[in-house]
Amino acid sequence: MRKILLLAVLSLVPSTALAQLSPSATWAAHAANQYQVAANITYLTASNYEAKLDIYSRRGATTPQPTVVYFHGGFWAAGSKEGSLMSLLPWMEMGWNVVNVEYRLARVALAPAAVEDCLCALRYVAAQAKTYNIDVNRIVLTGESAGGHLTLTTGMIPESSDLARECAGNTPIPRVAAMINWFGITDVADVIDGPHAANLAVTWLGSLPNKDEIAKRVSPLTWVRPGLPPILTIHGDQDPLVPYDEAVRLHAALAKAGVTNQLLTIPGGKHGNFTPDERTKIFTTIREFLAKNGLGEGK
Repeated sequence: MRKILLLAVLSLVPSTALAQLSPSATWAAHAANQYQVAANITYLTASNYEAKLDIYSRRGATTPQPTVVYFHGGFWAAGSKEGSLMSLLPWMEMGWNVVNVEYRLARVALAPAAVEDCLCALRYVAAQAKTYNIDVNRIVLTGESAGGHLTLTTGMIPESSDLARECAGNTPIPRVAAMINWFGITDVADVIDGPHAANLAVTWLGSLPNKDEIAKRVSPLTWVRPGLPPILTIHGDQDPLVPYDEAVRLHAALAKAGVTNQLLTIPGGKHGNFTPDERTKIFTTIREFLAKNGLGEGK
């Protein structure tokens, strides 16, 4: 009798009420409807290597969309774009197009190859803007560790530099709208020589005879000047691999040059692997930073 009564009650409840999902679960269920993926597009061929990127673009978009370009970490010698997939999800949830970039690692080509590649990736994105509904005036760069370094060099190094010489095509490299630097290296010499040297980082410079000159040329601190796009830096003050002092020095140099920038310090934070609460704080800050600089969510 109780079973019959329960079935009778359930039959009166609208089916939609039984199938309600949380907002996050609804977004996850609908992600495939909202995004299409163009995978492993070759944007540059150099050193007998095809550098590739993936583009996640909004389905049904008829107007140019804000777009984030992501560079993976690994001290320029390890890592992959596929290994960074989970880091892209918050940007998709915000409704942004996403470009996930790979570049030549140290085993393929020594410095400054990775820096050159990422500049070429940005040029490629601009050249394909109409195809993927990318708003070239709302491109944000981001990445962690070496990816943070490449975020800064890609957004700071001018096209007139010889570091963009290998890029295909003649589309101008756009000025990015902002850079989100996650504990990126700002002084390359600091991680290839001395007490903060890291084996993978040393590999990137190898036995180049002019490695000190190259290290300086690919260091974001070298390119600080007035007029740069806004920069948000996220760094743990107990980072054992990329010294927190590098973030502090960048923040001070940018402030002195009059560049809009913010340093979000994670107390006790190591080299990434932040806690859920810390990541919530970080992405809340990212959203606020973007909004302050006229970069809202995609529509």
